[in-house]
Parts: sequence; C-alpha cells; structure tokens
Amino acid sequence: MATDSQNKWDWRAWAPSTIGGVLTVAQIVLLFFVQRDISGALRVLGYVAWGLSFIFGWLPIVTFRKKGGVAEGEAYIKTTRLVDTGIYAIVRHPQGGTAWLLICLSCILLSQHEWVLALALVTGAIAYLDTYQLDKRCIAKFGDPYREYMARVPRVNPIAGLIRLARRGGRGASAS
Repeated sequence: MATDSQNKWDWRAWAPSTIGGVLTVAQIVLLFFVQRDISGALRVLGYVAWGLSFIFGWLPIVTFRKKGGVAEGEAYIKTTRLVDTGIYAIVRHPQGGTAWLLICLSCILLSQHEWVLALALVTGAIAYLDTYQLDKRCIAKFGDPYREYMARVPRVNPIAGLIRLARRGGRGASAS
C-alpha cells in the first residue's frame, strides 16, 4: 500500500523534465529560424534521428497499454506491472531518455547552429540525468525485479540494447 510520502507530489522530481521540456521546445523553434545550409548526409541523419525519436516516443504508449496493467481510463504511465518486453527489452527509458536525446541530436544535425547546440547539450544532460530519477522511482515501485531488469537492459542506448537482446536470444525477460 502506498504511503502519503509516496503519493505526495514533489516538484523536485518533476522540475528537471519540465525545464528540459521547455528547452527542447526552444530548440525545435530555433531550428526553424537559425538553420544553416548543411550537407545532404547530415540532413538525412537529422531526419533519421527525428524519425527514431518518434518511434521511441510512441511505442511505450502502446506497450504500456497492452502489457503494463494500466486500468481502463488511466494514463498509460500508471502501470501496475513491470514491462520488460518490446521496446523495453531494448532500453529502459525509451521516452524520457532515448527519444529525448534523439530529438536533441536531430536538432543539432538539422540546424548546425551554436545556439541549438548549446540548448541541446544542456537538454541532453538534463534528459540523461533525469533517467536516474526515473530508475529510483521504478525501484521504489517494483523493487528487486526492476534492479534485475536494470542489469539486463541499458538505460538509453538502443545499440547496446539490441546487442544484449540478441545475446539473450531475443527474449525480453530473463529466463524463468
């Protein structure tokens, strides 16, 4: 049963992602005003990163709805079960980490401007550091099974996640 301290809203837990979100929007807006003439390869890489950010951003919504034990009418993040399959077999934080970092990378590649680079570096650092808080909240919610999941699945690195998944024979969860 949840205690009052677990149910109490703490602005310090949400401030980094809120500030990072505002800075991300600023990057995207700046992207339209300060683009430089860039090579075709960088532009393509920027759009690929942008497209991947959508995949890593939207798949968790579907996955949590299907496998997270979310009650009817509740927000998709209100999971009652640890999900370690699908996108969550590749990275632990597909939205709050991987997608966010990919958006930062795409803005850098598409703009080639120092203001966007500066915002992306700050936002990327906030995004990555925020994943530590997300892990703490998940440990508090799911306990040792989440710690075991952390040992199997990387925080935000999809390449390492795919390699680890292949080594496990394509199984999201450990053999049990």
